[in-house]
Amino acid sequence: MKNILVTGGAGFIGANFINYLINQTDDHIVNLDDLTYAANKDNIEQQNSKQYTFVKGDIRDKEFLIQLFDKYQFCRVIHFAAESHVDNSIADPSAFVETNITGTFHLLHTAYQLWMDKPFQLKDDFKDARFLHVSTDEVYGTLGSEGLFTEETPYAPNSPYSASKASSDFLVRSYFHTYGMPVVTTNCSNNYGPYQHDEKLIPVIIRKALFGHNIPIYGDGKNIRDWLFVKDHCRGIDIAVNNGKLGETYNIGGKNERENIYIARKICEMLDKWKPRDDRKSYKEQITFVEDRHGHDFRYAIDASKIENELGWRAKENFESGIEKTVRWYINKYTN
Repeated sequence: MKNILVTGGAGFIGANFINYLINQTDDHIVNLDDLTYAANKDNIEQQNSKQYTFVKGDIRDKEFLIQLFDKYQFCRVIHFAAESHVDNSIADPSAFVETNITGTFHLLHTAYQLWMDKPFQLKDDFKDARFLHVSTDEVYGTLGSEGLFTEETPYAPNSPYSASKASSDFLVRSYFHTYGMPVVTTNCSNNYGPYQHDEKLIPVIIRKALFGHNIPIYGDGKNIRDWLFVKDHCRGIDIAVNNGKLGETYNIGGKNERENIYIARKICEMLDKWKPRDDRKSYKEQITFVEDRHGHDFRYAIDASKIENELGWRAKENFESGIEKTVRWYINKYTN
């Protein structure tokens, strides 16, 4: 039985990954999370499983990480832990630099010290070690009305958040080229699904609608994102860490480009049907356009051909099927 470290496993994608992985393996999963505002231990569905251990801790704490790696002798690290809300990064970038850059560095170097005798020489007990770094399509900047981000797209981050993630991506890359660390990086498009924090777009739309508040949409609502159902993302991460080529990057996208205003109207239509307002008016009447945020990228869209062709991953959900499951889940959360 192997010990697998998942950082940030009480957050949205990390928790969904643990919920997925615990049904796919007999290995022991250690969830390391500092339980900041966006994390919730209750996102883990099998907390009492013998396969699962929760550890509260900060990836910025070098000595703590050394002790943790020494205790569990991890042969897998799946690194989700990150500050991730763009608006918060604009208000105060410091936490993003400390967690996403410094924290990733400490994690990388601790794994390097445990796994390797020297550069390009893994210890016998860690020949199968892997470090998977979970990143974002926002490191590539913004697209016009056409084109897709590929693994070869030059980095052009436009917010403190995306700049901090780009920096962490480069650190991971450097540990492969300088030390021969067994690393793989994934860059994903916008995720949605169960357990996402209330501050994110889709939960905001659902929550504001159900509570009778204005539904805020930035600018004219024409900004476009490629949406990926979180469980499809989790399968992609699992495939990449086990079968991906070391040192490579794999873009994971849903091929579901939608304008923000389309998202809001689609959700309102579902709520009109499944949880109608008392006055029988449409939730669409609550949609309100608000001042656009600074540095708001116009469009993201990922070309997932590499992971599809090389590793055989495919998204199972299109946006319409995934958003239906998501809206039903949040109706249950917010009304029960």
